[in-house]
Amino acid sequence: MNKFMTMDIKGKIIISLVFMVLGFMLSVQYKVTEHQKSIRLKRVEDLTERLKTAEEDKQKLLSQIENLRQHGIGSMVQNEMDRLRVHAGGTEVEGPGVEVFLDDSAIEKQRNENSNLYIIHDEDLLRVLNELRSAGAEAISLNGQRIVAMSEVRCAGPTVSVNNVRTAAPYVIKAIGSPKDLAAALKLRGGVVETFAFWGMVVRIKEEEKLTIPPLKYPRALEYAKPAVKEKMQ
Repeated sequence: MNKFMTMDIKGKIIISLVFMVLGFMLSVQYKVTEHQKSIRLKRVEDLTERLKTAEEDKQKLLSQIENLRQHGIGSMVQNEMDRLRVHAGGTEVEGPGVEVFLDDSAIEKQRNENSNLYIIHDEDLLRVLNELRSAGAEAISLNGQRIVAMSEVRCAGPTVSVNNVRTAAPYVIKAIGSPKDLAAALKLRGGVVETFAFWGMVVRIKEEEKLTIPPLKYPRALEYAKPAVKEKMQ
């Protein structure tokens, strides 16, 4: 009898322990599940808040764009971009100006005289371009090549290289600006025209009411030059 009673007590203890373990496991599982639910809920709330903020930012930007349109800022920006494009040579331009025709000298050189004195060189062309710029030329082309700040005009054997395109005499330079001012700058006493005339070079200057100057055919991409970053003042 005592033996059966002892076994019964042990069985109850074991069963109790099993239920305790099961209870503990269920409790842990419940806490883990609730924790995961809490995390998911927090993430949903966070995403909802971010979405709300993004929507508010979007509405603010749309409002700013509309405000810029109403005040004509958009057209001002476009006008400024067009102006910069003209200066960079990225677009065809037209307007009044001068057309300058230059050709090598027809004078027969004397014996033992340097023939290079009677032909137009890159430095002669540069003198003409500089005079036109100084006189207020707003756009210039040389034999169909747009002249910009990064254009090169250099000797290339018997020819002249302009924007890495070889060209030769006769040369036609077109410049947009005040026709009278541009022509007067070239005809100054002791200026380029008088120098060319001395060596018998052909120079013809025509004032035009309307000239068309083409865009730069192969714009050079900037590889090294970047906008300078100014440090903020402390």
